[in-house]
Amino acid sequence: MSTTEKPLLILDVDETLLFATEEPLAWQHDFRVGPYYVYLRPYLTQFWEKSRHEFELAVWSSSGEDYLSAVLEVIVPAYIELLFAWSRDHCVQRLDPETKQRYFVKDLKKVKRKGFNLDRVLIVDDTPRKVERNFGNAVYVNSFFGDRNDDELVKLAAYLTSLRRHSNFRNIEKRRWQNQV
Repeated sequence: MSTTEKPLLILDVDETLLFATEEPLAWQHDFRVGPYYVYLRPYLTQFWEKSRHEFELAVWSSSGEDYLSAVLEVIVPAYIELLFAWSRDHCVQRLDPETKQRYFVKDLKKVKRKGFNLDRVLIVDDTPRKVERNFGNAVYVNSFFGDRNDDELVKLAAYLTSLRRHSNFRNIEKRRWQNQV
């Protein structure tokens, strides 16, 4: 893959692109899925529009497939073609040795097996643990819990655009990316 080809951008959903809660917030929700009131992260439409010109787009969530499908039907504009939309079925389940609790990890080896060069893959998530095996590909965003004044996606779009032409995303320090925009 050359740097003139579009790199792959994989986006998490919950607390990254939206907030879903069983208890409604003090303001109107954007839509409902099952028992959940769903609030879109501000500037999501603009983020989709900008990102589609710079990247191949995909979604990977640790939520269930039915929930993910219902949410994506609403939040992904018709003009956006996702390369894939993976749910927790594509995650690896791990056991925390201290808490004995299970958690899900998004292992990019699965993306590599699909033919993608991981040097040109970014994964955006609000939970570092979910991408613990691929921190060099990760861009961590602040978790979204419905704040109507949130502008993380505006900053993220600008930052991702600045990375687009790099030949190897894994060599770039991304931990404090918010300070670079």
